[in-house]
Amino acid sequence: MESQLGLGEESFDLRYSVWAREILNELPDCFTITDPCVPGHPIVFASNGFLKMVGYSREEVVGRNGRMFQGPETDRRSVMAIREAIREERGVQISLLSYRKDGTPFWMLFQMCPVFSKEDDRVINFVGVQVPLLRRPRLSGLHLRSECEDGGGVRDTVFRCCRREVCSDSILERGHASSVESVSSLDDQEDEINEPCEANEWEKTKANAAINNILSVLINYSEFTGRFITRKRCCPTGNAQLVSSLTISLGRIKQSFVLTNALLPDMPIVYASEAFLKLTGYTRPEVLGRNCRFLSGTQTDPSTQFEIKECIRNEQACTIRILNYRKDRTSFWNFLHISPVRNASGKVAFFVGIQIDDRCNNDARQGLSPEMRQLSVVGAVKVAVRGLSMGASTS
Repeated sequence: MESQLGLGEESFDLRYSVWAREILNELPDCFTITDPCVPGHPIVFASNGFLKMVGYSREEVVGRNGRMFQGPETDRRSVMAIREAIREERGVQISLLSYRKDGTPFWMLFQMCPVFSKEDDRVINFVGVQVPLLRRPRLSGLHLRSECEDGGGVRDTVFRCCRREVCSDSILERGHASSVESVSSLDDQEDEINEPCEANEWEKTKANAAINNILSVLINYSEFTGRFITRKRCCPTGNAQLVSSLTISLGRIKQSFVLTNALLPDMPIVYASEAFLKLTGYTRPEVLGRNCRFLSGTQTDPSTQFEIKECIRNEQACTIRILNYRKDRTSFWNFLHISPVRNASGKVAFFVGIQIDDRCNNDARQGLSPEMRQLSVVGAVKVAVRGLSMGASTS
């Protein structure tokens, strides 16, 4: 739990100044901020209002995925709509049945929007606002009589609504309404909570206003760290979108590896695994956007570096042993495998580089040989890239 919390807080603090957290906590809204660049797409910030609404502590929420608030009656189609919006890096607004810590379900209006890096157009956060939707009991099977305004006639209507309100005396006598409600509430409670609850215009406006306030804070306090953000992609070329959408799938791969974009100048790193960061001692912001040669040092063999360049130029795979350097400038022998990754059209879109500390090659706990571990990573990355690019081409 502590490692999850620390990872989430570190991700947030690297992007925004220390004052951002304090200002966001002063906002009255219920909202969360997630980081799709971290494996598991965890929550990295949760507002005080949100924690009060769901009944969890900050330590129980930060570092975990938002699926923890789903339950047995949460509509799978709504969940898939949110996942699709994340994959396509766009906003979404949808009513969703969620669950508090004590297991009680509640309806909320969930509005989410992406946050883009101004430097390279990557999605670095998603902001999710939650507006609770109040329900009022449905009197099942009870026909209420109301006067028609045009002719004084009588019509039958069925009382069904999402808001929790009190029946007025003009519809039913107070005592009779109270007795009917008490008898029917237990019978209808389960059916009532499962019925879709739609937000009204006031609640939608409230969600939009909260999104604007949160983004204003994030944009302002990203300037203090020099990691500028924006709510819209500056240059929607499609490359950044593809890479960012891959991060959730790539986060499931536990081996040390990086993914470089073959379509951009100097082939910058666009994804770095947690194992790679642990091996080299760098943070993710210090790695993304740089060429892999920053791992080289004074004792790195130039002929080995040339061999890597030739393999990349010829779009071929290669396996070499190269002396690399960590952030603290300690050296290690890297048993490195590089392989081209083609998209659905057959064009090389990325190169994946898998790193294994050569001192650990004979570690029996690893099970598979280094070569097999490298090939398994290559296969997993290729499946993710081709599957995503095929989905993008057909959508």
